Amino acid sequence: MIATLTLHLRLPLCSSLKEKRRRIKPLMARLRREFNLSVAEMDLHDVWGESIIVCAMIGGDAAFLQSALSAVERWVESNFPDGDVWDSRIEMV
Repeated sequence: MIATLTLHLRLPLCSSLKEKRRRIKPLMARLRREFNLSVAEMDLHDVWGESIIVCAMIGGDAAFLQSALSAVERWVESNFPDGDVWDSRIEMV
């Protein structure tokens, strides 16, 4: 089973794409390291103040995957000082 967490982030203080990348890349690297999952920026590549990142995990237990991705979402909400989580969605495939 594959589970994905889609996070729509707002980055209010970004004034360029370069600054946006400088804020998003460390977040994605930390998520990979802390939670052992795959992370990629999937949309809004050319928008300075917003980003959509997707985290993916594979496992056999849907309840575990749901719980793990909910923990990732809570972690981002409380540990990402450069922006806010506007929207989030967990999907199971």
